[in-house]
Amino acid sequence: MKTTLCVIALMLVCPLAAAQSVGAPMRIETRPFATLPDDFRHPESLATHPATGEVYVGSFDSREPATARRNQVVRLSPTGKLLARVDLGPTPITGLAYADGALYFLNFGASKLQRLPAKFATGQSPEDIASFAALTPPAPGDRLIANPDGSQDRIVFGSAGFPAINGLAFNAAGDAYVSDSFQGAIYRIQDATTCRPCKVDVLVRDPLLATTGALPFGANGIAIDESAGLLYVNNAGDGRVLRMPLAGGKLDVLADGVYGADGLLLHDGLLWVASNQIDAVVALDANGLVRARAGHFDGIGNDGAPLGLLFPAATAVQGKRMLVANLALPLTPREGDEWEEKVTRWNLVQFDIPEIDPR
Repeated sequence: MKTTLCVIALMLVCPLAAAQSVGAPMRIETRPFATLPDDFRHPESLATHPATGEVYVGSFDSREPATARRNQVVRLSPTGKLLARVDLGPTPITGLAYADGALYFLNFGASKLQRLPAKFATGQSPEDIASFAALTPPAPGDRLIANPDGSQDRIVFGSAGFPAINGLAFNAAGDAYVSDSFQGAIYRIQDATTCRPCKVDVLVRDPLLATTGALPFGANGIAIDESAGLLYVNNAGDGRVLRMPLAGGKLDVLADGVYGADGLLLHDGLLWVASNQIDAVVALDANGLVRARAGHFDGIGNDGAPLGLLFPAATAVQGKRMLVANLALPLTPREGDEWEEKVTRWNLVQFDIPEIDPR
């Protein structure tokens, strides 16, 4: 009897010992920041003024017919109050970035990089900086995939030649880097804050920047680490974070399994990825390990806006907090299968940036 009790005791103790944690991703709760104007739909891009804390938001209103759309860039106070807006009609907006006293944005519908003064007024007209065109060939080439059984798959990508400009980032010298989700490319515009005229150069084309995933967008958010000489780019459809030398070179995979990897931001040594298909923002270290996860979807509020995160598409740092844009964009043609269909007001949320040693 005594032996039996000892065996039972060991069986109880061992699983408990095995369950002891040696570390886990930090969980971070979000809270509301601002509800956007009632005629603002689908906030896809986000930026902040580093000195004033003002917030910029761009919309991705892609409804049909195009005449129903009201795309716009809005300027909000540091607490989320509307200060000014610029109406862009049928052309959706993707990347936003503050650089050298101005707000730069990618006019996805017009295939242009445009600029507004940081303190733009309502109704102000944007300035064209650069235009993007079809590449030759329009698709980036085939991707070869090695299978565990020793066989090999070949993915042949197609493209109609539409420059799907998406992510935007600047280095300290004022060079702009832009991703192309359909043509599998990353562009560089040297001296984008001062060039006249501006030339668009293809930094890299690679099949890793295209996708055959359920999400039709490949290369997406961009982040630059000048101290390490690296450029990071998300592939939304593949759920991957990729990296390459900032000067150009070979792409490699930093992280897999970040489904819907959309906006990308480097802050204090961590890469913050807006993972739009798992309704979360995840922080990756230099090894691609998830160190923190912020947010989750908690339903639709009485005002018609998401509670928590729903299809988060972009982030921006404002002091010691991070802001997140809830794109809340339905993707499937079926009705009734996505919570995004139930959203009638769009919003931004926030969370406190934790202190995490990225090493």
